[in-house]
Amino acid sequence: MLGPMTPATRDAYLRLVDDLTEHDRRYYVDAAPTISDVEYDRLNRALRDAEAGHPDWVVAWSPTQRVGHTPLSGFTKVERAVPMLSLDNTYDEADLRAFHDRVVKGLGGDEPVYCIEPKIDGFGIELTYVGGVFTLGATRGDGTIGEDVTANLRTVGGVALKLRDPVDLIVRGEVYIEKAAFAKINAERAAAGLELFKNPRNTAAGSIKQLDPREVAKRPMRAILYEVVDGERIASGHWASIARLRELGLATSDHNARAHSWDELHALVESWRDRRDALPYEVDGLVIKVDAFAERAVLGTTSKFPRWAIAFKFPARQVTTIVRELEINVGRTGAVTPVAILEPVDVSGTTVSRVSLHNWDQVGRLGIGTGDRVLLEKAGEIIPQILGVTEASQEPRWVAPTHCPACETALAREEGKVVLACPNRLGCPAQRQAAIEFFAGRGQLNIDGLGEKVVAQLIENGLVKNVADLFTITAAQLLELERFAKTSAENLVAAIEKARTTATASRVIAALGIPHVGGVAAGVIAQKYRTLDALRAACDAKPVVAVAATEEEEATETDPFAEELEQLDGIGEVIAVAIAQFLRDPHARAILDALSPYVGGALEPVAEVGTGPLTGKTLVVTGTLSRPRGEIQAAIEAAGGKIAGSVSKKTSYLVAGADTGKTKLDAATKHGVPVVDEDGLAKLLAGEPLP
Repeated sequence: MLGPMTPATRDAYLRLVDDLTEHDRRYYVDAAPTISDVEYDRLNRALRDAEAGHPDWVVAWSPTQRVGHTPLSGFTKVERAVPMLSLDNTYDEADLRAFHDRVVKGLGGDEPVYCIEPKIDGFGIELTYVGGVFTLGATRGDGTIGEDVTANLRTVGGVALKLRDPVDLIVRGEVYIEKAAFAKINAERAAAGLELFKNPRNTAAGSIKQLDPREVAKRPMRAILYEVVDGERIASGHWASIARLRELGLATSDHNARAHSWDELHALVESWRDRRDALPYEVDGLVIKVDAFAERAVLGTTSKFPRWAIAFKFPARQVTTIVRELEINVGRTGAVTPVAILEPVDVSGTTVSRVSLHNWDQVGRLGIGTGDRVLLEKAGEIIPQILGVTEASQEPRWVAPTHCPACETALAREEGKVVLACPNRLGCPAQRQAAIEFFAGRGQLNIDGLGEKVVAQLIENGLVKNVADLFTITAAQLLELERFAKTSAENLVAAIEKARTTATASRVIAALGIPHVGGVAAGVIAQKYRTLDALRAACDAKPVVAVAATEEEEATETDPFAEELEQLDGIGEVIAVAIAQFLRDPHARAILDALSPYVGGALEPVAEVGTGPLTGKTLVVTGTLSRPRGEIQAAIEAAGGKIAGSVSKKTSYLVAGADTGKTKLDAATKHGVPVVDEDGLAKLLAGEPLP
């Protein structure tokens, strides 16, 4: 039944579409609605009634057409003629001044006008309008190739379906979720017993990549547009082009500003230090752009960055918290690592309750003790670290232990290294337990039900002395132990059998805990030799060779097998020597002999090389991560990336989880390798630019 407001003619229908489009603009762009929600709903209902009665009247830009009804099967690729370049970053006044000086020099001594905009921590998009109608929405992708997410972007507030004028336009911006809306989403998820979302930016990015637009529409996302492609067609400068976007009905930032000199630029940047938290959405810095398009053309771009723009990143957020206690971890390699256990505190969107201090020299430099209040930040917004003690307690300062807390063996430090280690590798129960847990853990053999407490119980009762013993456990033996019933005993034995039958050579080799050999190096080795037994046979076929002494030098030995390993891409001398020494070690050989009937013949499938946003990139993955290491590495490889085991000048990114070792972080700093966390990796996998 048609209501009294239902349009009777198509012209009246089109006027109603335009009226509702204007009301949407006033709400999302101006934040100044001129009608109530009730009145808006009445108009919207009248529009739907008209479209139901006259399906032939429906136009693509009708507000009713924002949400599709058919889930997508996937996203098609979109290749853009003008790439979306990343921005170079600066973190302090000196670097910003250096950018300004380069710009002035590039302009022959002329000082430009700059546009300064808050850098929204959102999801990059590109919108295309033909004749004023929204026809294509794409993700950033790798800058040149993105994905078609038009149906999803139609649901986002601030993305106009029709402009006020019938112009052709390509514009770029960010999709984001306001902090208050994000808090409401998480409150609802908490009430429903669901896992909370991590932060607004990831939630927006994940929402846009969903295949069902109806689900996307449930998320309160908005868009802000910040750049016009080929903006010189509509204005002489950036400032005027952004004003034109607003005239056309598109959402732009209310906080943009201009600076006509270095002093004005510096003052504006300084003014933002205390303003970032006042905005309703997350920002992580400022974007500074030369205004005049003619000057931008003179300055040009590098292969990666425009020379006329830069991102000024805000300092890392710092908080203080209390140290509860010192935890001393003995790892499977014997390293004795100090870890500070903290009163939980939020740092840049992550709850931090423990921080690795890496080594005992660091403990001494900090002069830290139980009960201290400490200053904490995320290094590069990624790795939590303690900067110093702000208020010391009356408790004694922490000092390095002299003996292993697990076996009382005197600790030792290799010459030239900072790591304090327990040398009792075979007899130390902590190392033995860590080695078995590692062997059975996610990313290695993936044995369900074989956690820390169960492993400790098996060792304590003499059922397991090394990893090979896992495959001899019977349900009858487990039933004699506390906390094991018939079902749990049978389930564990079944899980061990499943691990045996599904194991691959790379997972077995990685699970052995060979020094310096992680999943990446294990994968390279497994692709070459295909099984653990074949790897051992190749080693045995090339024994160590003695090199006769000369008058000038003493007699030496050379290992032909280690030299063979070094020829493999991604295997350096350190890893090659470690593998060869492990395979020749008598104790290791005994364990490998015992393992051989179970997983020695586990076959490595031939690797398939993917293509995507990480094609041509080499990544190193390290630290404690929220997902199994193998899953993360598989995602990288599926996106075309290559995995390496150590950081070098050829590394594109270091993906660092919690408790990342100082060695890899120092190597990344030395070689200028960007360090990203799991959120940063998600951006890379989606082909988005990093901050």
